[in-house]
Amino acid sequence: MDSEKSSPVNEASPSCKNAIPGKPYITEEDGVMKVRTCAWSPPGDHPVGCGMFLYVKDNKLVKVEGDPDNPITQGRLCPRCLALDEVIYHKDRLQHPMVRDRADRGKDKWKRVSWDEAYDLIESRVRQIWKDYGAETIFTLTGTGRESTLYAPVYGPAVLNTCNGSSTYAFSGEACYGPRATITNYLLGAGVPEIDFAQYWEDRYDHPGWECPKYILVWGKDPLYSSPDGFFGPSIIDLMKMRSKIITIDPRLTWLGAHAEYHLQLRPGTDAAVGMGLCNVIIKEGLYDHDFVDRWTYGFEEFAKACEPWTPERVEEVTWVPAQTLVAAARAFATNSPSTATWGVALDQSKASTQAAQCFLALVAICGYLDVPGGVTITKPTSFIGQWRYDMMDTLDPQMAAKHIVDRDGKYALFNAGAAMGGVQGDTLLNWLEGKWSDNKHYYKLRMCWIIGTNPLACMADQPKRWYDAMKDLDFVVAQDIFMTPTIMALADVVLPLSTFAEHEGLVTPNYGRNQHFIGAMNEAVHNDNTKSDLEILIDMGKRLRPELWKDVDSPDDFFDQKLKDNYGYGLDDVKAVPAKMAGYEYRKYETGGFREDGKPGFNTSTGRVELWSPVLQSFGESPVPYFEEPEYSPVSRPDLRFEYPLVYTTGGRHISMFHSEHRQIGSLRAMHPDPLVTINPATAEKYGIQEGDWVEIASPLGSMVQKAHLTNEVNEKLIHVEHAWWFPEQDGEAPNLYGVFKANANNLIPHESVSVTGYGAPYKNGICKIRKVDSLEG
Repeated sequence: MDSEKSSPVNEASPSCKNAIPGKPYITEEDGVMKVRTCAWSPPGDHPVGCGMFLYVKDNKLVKVEGDPDNPITQGRLCPRCLALDEVIYHKDRLQHPMVRDRADRGKDKWKRVSWDEAYDLIESRVRQIWKDYGAETIFTLTGTGRESTLYAPVYGPAVLNTCNGSSTYAFSGEACYGPRATITNYLLGAGVPEIDFAQYWEDRYDHPGWECPKYILVWGKDPLYSSPDGFFGPSIIDLMKMRSKIITIDPRLTWLGAHAEYHLQLRPGTDAAVGMGLCNVIIKEGLYDHDFVDRWTYGFEEFAKACEPWTPERVEEVTWVPAQTLVAAARAFATNSPSTATWGVALDQSKASTQAAQCFLALVAICGYLDVPGGVTITKPTSFIGQWRYDMMDTLDPQMAAKHIVDRDGKYALFNAGAAMGGVQGDTLLNWLEGKWSDNKHYYKLRMCWIIGTNPLACMADQPKRWYDAMKDLDFVVAQDIFMTPTIMALADVVLPLSTFAEHEGLVTPNYGRNQHFIGAMNEAVHNDNTKSDLEILIDMGKRLRPELWKDVDSPDDFFDQKLKDNYGYGLDDVKAVPAKMAGYEYRKYETGGFREDGKPGFNTSTGRVELWSPVLQSFGESPVPYFEEPEYSPVSRPDLRFEYPLVYTTGGRHISMFHSEHRQIGSLRAMHPDPLVTINPATAEKYGIQEGDWVEIASPLGSMVQKAHLTNEVNEKLIHVEHAWWFPEQDGEAPNLYGVFKANANNLIPHESVSVTGYGAPYKNGICKIRKVDSLEG
């Protein structure tokens, strides 16, 4: 970020009146403190950094309102932010460290202890495991979206001294963000692309260098409800008001799809075929940007040849998208410059995630929309913690590093090479935990897990009962969260209570630093002696277990201040002084050398160009150009199951009141969405004798679950949509029920280890199923 482009936002604004000396983000009137802050987590949220004011009296939060001076959110807040007080003061909030005997896992036999007692226990057990079995027998599990995403990768190597603790997910194919981040690294040499919604400047849409996109392609994403990874979804509404038109690619007819010029309602898991079809139309009709393709892309002819078989008619046959709709959408997108595009987790959550991502990046590249006003923004990957996280992850001695669990059969070559986020590949980890390993020479039993910012049994784990069985006999498990979860109740021996973002200092970095348009301060508004942040726990335990690495880190404030000054030339006080520290943006950096370390024009790739034909993918045994592969379980790949499982399912749609598996116990939010819903077309429901509100069992060849029927034409007659991450805090928490975590669990349907050669992507969003009416959630 350029500090000269990051001047404070309107320091004379009303939010700065009556400011407390040294703390311009706090004002006071009639005994009420008004604290300006930015939201992240916990409670769960993506790093949008929604600007808000927290009103506090006698150290208690009494009111939440949006900050109109925040350049991005401009006073708008989602229900989760507005319900913050319900989270902080909920009767079931974790407020103290707790421990229980290993023999009591699954039982509500927790004993309250002090922080020092909890830390002493953890330190003692870790040191004993180091001595008896080796640090490699410890692994960590983390999630995505929360603030802990930035810090969790450091717990393993820099605290626990293990080679199996860097961004490890209980997630088949690491099928969230990692696939998109990795392919972008290789094909563009840049951070993750995003819509140009004038997000880099304080004057936003009035900025003289910005241009409003003509079309916005929204692919595999429902940003109005999810605001994922730092993209503020309602900004699309802003652009629509300025005459931007919408193209959606989604199996469901979302609100955006209903307001789109073109809605491509594809069969789940066929994104790569749709992408090649769109590119084929644009190339065949000569609608691409010839100058950009000639000067800045590599392998265009080979890419065009790969797309050539994907005629609109073939795309319709495979994907269900009408040929005429595909052609019209391709022409509109390519001939209305500038246009922009955004992609979502749906492209990660299919076996062909790499190929779908290749198509997305190629589409915006050949149309000439990369890094231009009103197009698709890309930057060098940066973060306010800069090189620190990677340096701390690289603190293992070579002997320990060599013990890292990898797929020794070589199936996941690209992942095993450490291409993106590190850690242990999720499918490989489950196989290892289950002892299903052919290379017994290198096998060792895992003994301990530290769970950070994730609730895998409810949210991420494919075949969750297998994960439960594989982890329940570990020697020692630590977890940290703001509420008891099914995963913690099932598996943990120690639980550490986390502070909410209102109770600790922090910084928001959108897109986790991979396309960072601002930095925002999370300012402590309410003090809570009983809880700590993920970063505080990291520092505390780092000083106990690997003090040589943490001698220069005293507190989160000192850490933030030091890293900001090291990376950007300004400190923590400078960020706290403004609603948001804006990054500024330079367009067409490929012309000026802004992407490359050597300062030469081009892209930071092996060829110096956008790679439509990828030498890197070829070197890992993958096709250098995209192709389409049927999902393992589809009506085409498994015709033998077509009559028993006649429907296709998809999953993962968001409701604005909840973040993944969180907020289920928050009264006002649960009232907005009380039950897990399976969306069914009315004609399909009639065929099966199902009415609105009936309980429905959904079964795949791999498992079953129950949800409540919602009848709507949002899905076609061949498709249903099931919600993910449901559990029931109101139910019995003890095993075997575990808050009903397995009853409505969409991941029961999903196969383990249905992943491409890259090690990325898994069919969370596509499969085959059958449905029947049942009497209740119990089946």
